[in-house]
Amino acid sequence: MTGLAISLVLAAALIHASWNYLLKKSGGGIGFVWAFAAFSTLAYAPLAAGVVVLQHFQLSAEALAFIVASAVLHTAYYLLLDRGYRYGDLSVVYPLARATGPFLTVLVAVAFLGERPGIVALCGAALVVGGAFFLAASPAKLREAGAARGVAFAILTGCMIASYTVVDKQAVSAVFIPPLLQDWGANLGRVILMAPLAWRRREDVKAAWTRQRKAVVLVALLCPLSYILVLTAMVFTPVSYVAPAREISILFAALMGAHWLREGDVPRRVASAAAMALGVLALALG
Repeated sequence: MTGLAISLVLAAALIHASWNYLLKKSGGGIGFVWAFAAFSTLAYAPLAAGVVVLQHFQLSAEALAFIVASAVLHTAYYLLLDRGYRYGDLSVVYPLARATGPFLTVLVAVAFLGERPGIVALCGAALVVGGAFFLAASPAKLREAGAARGVAFAILTGCMIASYTVVDKQAVSAVFIPPLLQDWGANLGRVILMAPLAWRRREDVKAAWTRQRKAVVLVALLCPLSYILVLTAMVFTPVSYVAPAREISILFAALMGAHWLREGDVPRRVASAAAMALGVLALALG
């Protein structure tokens, strides 16, 4: 990976962990998820319009298909992630979901996209993913009430991560959809897909905006930014490198869970963090 790709991915990782912390702390819910998606769509609309004008982008049927597919997968991702946080700790659900995603992504990239990462890069990916699984597999946490449901939702979330990562990689590198536009279009699609559910839960949407407005706005701004940085890196970097490297966000989320949410288990976090840091270094060298 180039220095630019590493910089983009690391910045995205910190931002990604931050908005997940805010989602977990807020209590989430359908109302919150739809509220921040709607606000995000409005906030980034001028930038999306600017990209269309400046890059003379024309929406083809193929591009629309990729945007719709991404919207469907991202909708499932956010709903599953929100449910996971209701049952499990940030320090369990987040790393398990984020580790499952790149593990499956690398397999798909090698099997179907023709990518051939070197042995050093593969070892790096294994360290990142392995460190994440080790962090999530805390015996004490897994014995807590509701932990099994949290783990199940985390794994399903990881499947969605792998799916939308592969779709979006093709969208920005093969179909040449600008990263910001790909993310904005998928976000708009998510707002539309969730609109009937949000209407039935309109009191929850109103409550989220009234009581958690600051968190809604912050997540709405940070969530797209983190993924736009990742999409930009994927334009010129194999997804089998980017997908594992971005999971250094697990380290940031684990630290937030330990220090701000008081989820404990510091030795396990330190060991996992060391493995993931070595993994990212190997990806950079590979």
